[in-house]
Amino acid sequence: MKRKSKAQISFEYLIIMGFVTFIIFMVLGIAIFYSGGIKDRIKITQMTNCANKIISTAEGVFYAGNPSRATITCQLPENIQEIYIGDNSLVISIQTSSGLERRAFSSNVPISEGTDWLTISPGIKKIKLEALDSGNTVEISKG
Repeated sequence: MKRKSKAQISFEYLIIMGFVTFIIFMVLGIAIFYSGGIKDRIKITQMTNCANKIISTAEGVFYAGNPSRATITCQLPENIQEIYIGDNSLVISIQTSSGLERRAFSSNVPISEGTDWLTISPGIKKIKLEALDSGNTVEISKG
């Protein structure tokens, strides 16, 4: 029976530790990659929920007529670049890890921006929706 030398034992230990370190870095790399995608999906889901809430409330206020108004709260995610209304749709642009994503949410009723429009900073926002006197549009503004 041969005895292993101290150098051989140290070398085998280094090989095992190198392999373990490589596996740990691979797992961390995969976790970081997928966590970015999950964060993007959370942002897009928050944005979609907020936009759908605005559109459905606007439709309810419009059909109720003047002097109807409603105030809702929405959680706006980080990295929103732009929010605007055009052609009876709410358009929101958000920066994701894969680039700029722009989504449009169409409304069945005419909607317009109010004089005090939303800021694009993240956080909980109060949004006021009001049927105008003319009865042909719903004005959306900061609540």
